Amino acid sequence: DLQLSGHTHGGQLWPGNLLAELANPTVAGLERYGDTQLYVSRGAGAWGPPVRVGAPSDVTVVELASKQA
Repeated sequence: DLQLSGHTHGGQLWPGNLLAELANPTVAGLERYGDTQLYVSRGAGAWGPPVRVGAPSDVTVVELASKQA
């Protein structure tokens, strides 16, 4: 199974990025939970003023392929 989630902003601004990491096991990136792969994006933009400190933006391209291909 695959779960695509986001966007977390990665906490967007210090110390929010630290608090986001404490509150969420996966703030950004790929993790495996049993048979499920979870991908969380930080997103490309910002909320409010265009400021991100300690939480870089990301744009992800996910390419899915069948094992039967």
